[in-house]
Amino acid sequence: MGLLRRGSSGGGAVLVVVVCVGCIAATAMAAAAGGGGGGGECPKYKDSKQPLNKRIDDLLRRMTLAEKIGQMSQIERENATFDVMRNYFIGSVLSGGGSVPAAQASPAAWVSMVNEMQRGAMATRLGIPMIYGIDAVHGHGNVYKATIFPHNVGLGCTRDPDLAKRIGAAVAAEVRATGIPYVFAPCVAVCRDPRWGRCYESFSEDPRVVQRMSSIISGFQGEIPPGGRRGVPFVSGGRPSVAACSKHYVGDGGTTRGMNENNTVATLRELMTVHMPPYYSAVAQGVSTVMVSFSSWNGVKMHANHFLITDFLKSKLRFRGFVISDWQGLDRITTPAHADYMLSIKLGIMAGIDMVMIPFTYTEFIDDLAALVKNGTIPMSRIDDAVRRILRVKFTMGLFERPYADLSLAGELGKQEHRDLAREAVRKSLVLLKNGKPGDAPLLPLPKRARSILVAGAHADDLGSQCGGWTITWQGLAGNNLTAGGTTILDGIRRAVDAATEVVFAEAPDAGFMRRNAGRFDAAVVVVGEPPYAETLGDNLNLTIPAPGPSVIQNVCGGGVRCVVVVVSGRPLVIEPYMDAIDALVAAWLPGTEGQGVSDVLFGDYEFTGKLARTWFRSVEQLPMNVGDEHYDPLFPFGFGLETRKAN
Repeated sequence: MGLLRRGSSGGGAVLVVVVCVGCIAATAMAAAAGGGGGGGECPKYKDSKQPLNKRIDDLLRRMTLAEKIGQMSQIERENATFDVMRNYFIGSVLSGGGSVPAAQASPAAWVSMVNEMQRGAMATRLGIPMIYGIDAVHGHGNVYKATIFPHNVGLGCTRDPDLAKRIGAAVAAEVRATGIPYVFAPCVAVCRDPRWGRCYESFSEDPRVVQRMSSIISGFQGEIPPGGRRGVPFVSGGRPSVAACSKHYVGDGGTTRGMNENNTVATLRELMTVHMPPYYSAVAQGVSTVMVSFSSWNGVKMHANHFLITDFLKSKLRFRGFVISDWQGLDRITTPAHADYMLSIKLGIMAGIDMVMIPFTYTEFIDDLAALVKNGTIPMSRIDDAVRRILRVKFTMGLFERPYADLSLAGELGKQEHRDLAREAVRKSLVLLKNGKPGDAPLLPLPKRARSILVAGAHADDLGSQCGGWTITWQGLAGNNLTAGGTTILDGIRRAVDAATEVVFAEAPDAGFMRRNAGRFDAAVVVVGEPPYAETLGDNLNLTIPAPGPSVIQNVCGGGVRCVVVVVSGRPLVIEPYMDAIDALVAAWLPGTEGQGVSDVLFGDYEFTGKLARTWFRSVEQLPMNVGDEHYDPLFPFGFGLETRKAN
């Protein structure tokens, strides 16, 4: 018995036949071409009752070179029309940062877009489903109304792997709500220099903390069953799960001066003891994919590093998922980028990259790779290894049985349960660095029944700055119109205090304002920090608090009122010059949409418990400086964090 479903698109009507007993997703087009097995034959690869390896072997032997290269190709959403998917046998599609079907697109719009691309893939001779991938590094960040969780720099301060796992599960549900089964997360970089613009994507400078927090992979994919084979990709079918991607392999957090895509100078022992351990944990959890870093190791581009990709990751660690390039990663093997694309393809594929994030020049990639195979430069065995790995992940995910998305999970996007979890994560990620000047009583927790509280600083009422980069757009945007839902820190303060307490917000009060009003306030909360940013544009060699933050601190904290400074940033910043004036200091990192988690702790509903997962330096001249270094003289050491008790 079967179900007939007719779909239309730019490629014309397509008759899809879904057979209910074992054999699935056969297309009329496949049968007409002979690839689907005529005369009622059910090919093994379509039979869900067949062992995994038999399904892979059966499909692989049926595939042409063009179909294999198509599987290795990942193109950008804007190019992925029905005809392109069908005619080039495209195996994967992605959304780059900010690449969406429409502004403020609904789950229905996302599902419709993904399914239209899938129809193109399923209309091919063999009907191999495509896999759609998206960055979800702190929630489903591209999507309007999604829950935005704290970036990893904050989560590392919780030291709570169970929290990370629960966040992974919540993010997986929100991603699946939009019809997407694959996320380019988590980043398991070990950031050794906060000048790096991606440092907020790293859980810690300590590989042991990163390893613990890599439990988010089991949240994304589900718990690998007891006795599961090490290195084999695993995605649970028991709840909304997504395939995960550990990135960026390997050493991306150790580049010189923290510059993005730069060179990591390290001995093999240093690479293996500092940067590699998180990948041991990822592989042990059955991570489906690994993304290669733009960076180099001792001058060799990672995208061309056969030793680390093939000899170590695939052979030594026995990783059986697929290795994916970063965005135009093959192009950047040469300087300037794309100078010798044929050479770049040769080096990247022979190094062991299985799927290539092209994302635009897909016809050039397909033609050049085909030429390299036909002239014997790249052996068919390398192509078959790549495609075998890609198919293994797709079969494991159940894409052949369930290629199309539906709207049954639409209610997961931004739901209150997830926002409550994000708020919990904010509370646990906050680190209290100072609480009272010498000889004074602690300032925190603040009283809810104060007469009047001053809130100052632009970051107090800025949802976009709270969320940081990789939120709706690639670099992120300041302001409160970025996404819907969530609370700013100012909103949280107003909700936390007694109804009779006056809350005065002054974005940038000057000295005159403070002279006139100092006696009016029982306390002040100053919220300052960095603007949103992401990779490369976020690289910063001075790490000072951007203006007008310093003047706001000086005017308010030097203006006769006890003040707590809350720093909203993706990394430690230069704060020592202001320490004498500050009564209390809180590192809030990039808390995401649920700013009320900050006020929860400021006013004593919950305790401060977070511990620094990064060294807080005194000056940038000390960098790089990490725990365990011979010359270690931080302002606040790794692991530091004061604690408070709940208010009565």
